[in-house]
Amino acid sequence: MEQLMRNGVAIDDTFAEAFGMRATAIIITAPTLKWARQAAITMTGYATSVIGCGCEAAIDVDIPASRTPDGRPGCRVMIFAMGTDELQKQLKSRLGQCVLTSPGSACFAGLEAPARLDLGNSLRYFGDGWQISKKLAGRHYWRVPVMDGEFLCEATTGLTKGAVGGGNLLLLAADNTKALRAAERAVAAIGKVPGAIMPFPGGIVRSGSKVGGKYKGMMASTNDAFAPTLRGVVKSALTPEINAVLEIVIDGETSDAVAAAMRAGLKAVIDLGPQKGALRISAGNYGGKLGKFHYHLKELL
Repeated sequence: MEQLMRNGVAIDDTFAEAFGMRATAIIITAPTLKWARQAAITMTGYATSVIGCGCEAAIDVDIPASRTPDGRPGCRVMIFAMGTDELQKQLKSRLGQCVLTSPGSACFAGLEAPARLDLGNSLRYFGDGWQISKKLAGRHYWRVPVMDGEFLCEATTGLTKGAVGGGNLLLLAADNTKALRAAERAVAAIGKVPGAIMPFPGGIVRSGSKVGGKYKGMMASTNDAFAPTLRGVVKSALTPEINAVLEIVIDGETSDAVAAAMRAGLKAVIDLGPQKGALRISAGNYGGKLGKFHYHLKELL
């Protein structure tokens, strides 16, 4: 494979292949940012991959009190799924189990679009008839009585059908310490890009996968071409000096957000250099046959 060199880091002439998804966003507020983030972190737990979790979700950005609907600190959470019905199902269950239950929380629409998904409209029944409908400045809210006062929740939030999931970077390094250092640097940079999330733990995945496997019913299995311990027994993509690989997977509200996030991650890893971080950067794809969104690394440079 042809490569480009930037600051001593080899960049594979390849591309990340991503897929169209459905997405929504909500704004969670609370008396403190700590509790807004706690609700958001709980809500986005077990939401790394649609392969096994039903959705992919993470915190997009923290929002200061001066910019939230109720004047309290908050954060924007994004949720992605392959279809609208699954997205609504995941949104309802996670909102009800993780945000409604969190002390002092409130929830508002985090995305404006003509298509809508239920928020308070689906949770209002928890109020057992004591819930109150409220319309203010053209927006509809529900006030649901709870033990610490009221849970204020906007009735609906927007749905976008133009979201993209599966942008990715593969960071190849001499050892685990350097691979993780490079990945953490990339995650920090990507975290500053609005409208893009990294759903895996801390934004990083070590168990990169390929489609299918040798066992019946497996949708995905270990990406053996990038597994250092299998070098020599499979058709490996790794040269002898590579002993650790970490992947960053990116979902975006738009294709441009995914591209911007990948560009930010690339720059961060290149700037770190090969002595402290990755020796090589690559990306995962399926030959361009499955996902219609292709992000070529050389173009992102």
